[in-house]
Amino acid sequence: MFALVLFIVFLFMKILYNIYQVCLALPVLLILTLLTALVTIVGSLVGGAHTWGYYPGKIWSQLVCVLLLLPVRVRGGEHVQKHTSYIFVSNHQGAFDIFLIYGFLGRNFKWMMKKSLRKIPFVGKACESAGHIFVDRSGPKKVLETIEQAKASLTHGVSLVVFPEGARTFTGHMGYFKKGAFQLADELRLQVVPVTINGSFDVLPRTGKWIHWHRLTLTIHEPIAPQGEGMTDIKALMNEAYRQVEEGLPEHRRGMVKNADQEVA
Repeated sequence: MFALVLFIVFLFMKILYNIYQVCLALPVLLILTLLTALVTIVGSLVGGAHTWGYYPGKIWSQLVCVLLLLPVRVRGGEHVQKHTSYIFVSNHQGAFDIFLIYGFLGRNFKWMMKKSLRKIPFVGKACESAGHIFVDRSGPKKVLETIEQAKASLTHGVSLVVFPEGARTFTGHMGYFKKGAFQLADELRLQVVPVTINGSFDVLPRTGKWIHWHRLTLTIHEPIAPQGEGMTDIKALMNEAYRQVEEGLPEHRRGMVKNADQEVA
């Protein structure tokens, strides 16, 4: 009987939360997204992308979590220093990874993102104005241009955030890491900071249509210094980063599962 009562209460709360997000939270967030994009575009033009490319997005992301009543916990912030450039590498659980990192990482950074995201109305233009890096794999020349843009961005304490899986997970488990971010870290002698996201898959999985209430946790691990010994070091750096990210996940989410579209994402 008690279990039945709990189930009914849970179902009732879930229905209320769905009504709240459709009738209030999502309309407000749509307006906030448009305003944030416009502020970023205009601010980056007149005042520089270093400030306007980061702080409007940070505030927007925090408001998203507040309006959707999603509690956020950050662990390990003491592992990274202010005014130091890093390459942050994170697992990619879902769409809310963006809000969690942008709002709560606590470091000015540039995203390294898929080229296709440039096509999103307003948001794509805002990302371009902010100096975020769109990965173009259409040819060796374009890849080189992407790397050069990333190098130019990593100055004055600005960091880079990469999802080395290249695609969101379908299962909540991690896919394999691609080596691009680690090659860049090795070449520039920048420390790699593994980051574990947990809860984003439960809030909105890749195939989901409704936002679910769940705690979000961002775990920042200790930086890993590259040794600059070429491909051997790059592989070791990538494997250690993968190990740390996976270690931050609960037991039922550990173990690699290859995404069906990871090669082309």
